[in-house]
Amino acid sequence: MPEWTPATLVTQARLDSWLAVVLVLAAGLYLYGVHRMRSRGDRWPLPRTLLFLGPGLGSIAAVTLSGLHAYDTTLLSVHMVQHMVLGMIAPIFLALGAPVTLALRVLAPRRRRRLLAILHSRVAKVLTFPLLAYALFVFTPFALYFGGLYRVTLESPVAHELVHAHFLAVGCLFFWPLVGLDPLPGRWPYPARALLMVLSTPFHAVLGLSIMQSQRLLGGDWYPSLGLTWANPWSDQEVAGGILWAGGEIVSVTMIAVLVVQWMRASDREAARIDRALDRAEAGAAGAEATAQTPGS
Repeated sequence: MPEWTPATLVTQARLDSWLAVVLVLAAGLYLYGVHRMRSRGDRWPLPRTLLFLGPGLGSIAAVTLSGLHAYDTTLLSVHMVQHMVLGMIAPIFLALGAPVTLALRVLAPRRRRRLLAILHSRVAKVLTFPLLAYALFVFTPFALYFGGLYRVTLESPVAHELVHAHFLAVGCLFFWPLVGLDPLPGRWPYPARALLMVLSTPFHAVLGLSIMQSQRLLGGDWYPSLGLTWANPWSDQEVAGGILWAGGEIVSVTMIAVLVVQWMRASDREAARIDRALDRAEAGAAGAEATAQTPGS
């Protein structure tokens, strides 16, 4: 394996993957939904489209279809970049793109009812329950890296792809109820969401430090057996732990800030709604009083 350089992001890129087809299909369906909205005169916020396509689908493509994929079983640090993007970054922006809301607005009534039935099904309520998503999000990485499963993913391409899918799925289950704009059952109020995000923050630091200070290599003798003269497995593992630690902290703090902003906006909208209701009530009371005072009424 040649030494990794920034140029390999292009030279080792692949476009013949099944994942490329899935990403193109997802982008096409989203854009078709936006087109349907605009063709009938409805408005769909441009920022949602940009977030879904750019840092949402785009970040998934960047770590799985670019040259990074060629080194994800060669360098633990590259794998950890994929872990961070698939598990924490991409799910946030996919959620902010509100694809389910878009689908509900453009689907035919029959299909819309089916989608709503799925969203409010018992399975959906269990999968989107914040504490379950929190447990999966926090504890499954420890099981992967320190339970012996990581070596299996290095040896099996199928297991490797499944781990990528797991990161993305668990990230979506965790972040969608927290910051997503789509209608989901049993969504917690903003204070509880912020608390859950705060409670998840230390675990990435603990996991990152545990990897950095581990007295054994993740994957056993896999990385030394590659015989790379340009990479030291121990140093690379320290870098990988640092990526997980620092990246987790940055994303968590950013997420807390996003939740606070959403919370403030929701409070403003609720206050405006209450003011409108009070204005209507006062107008109705004034009208009734005027009618009562009118002679002959």
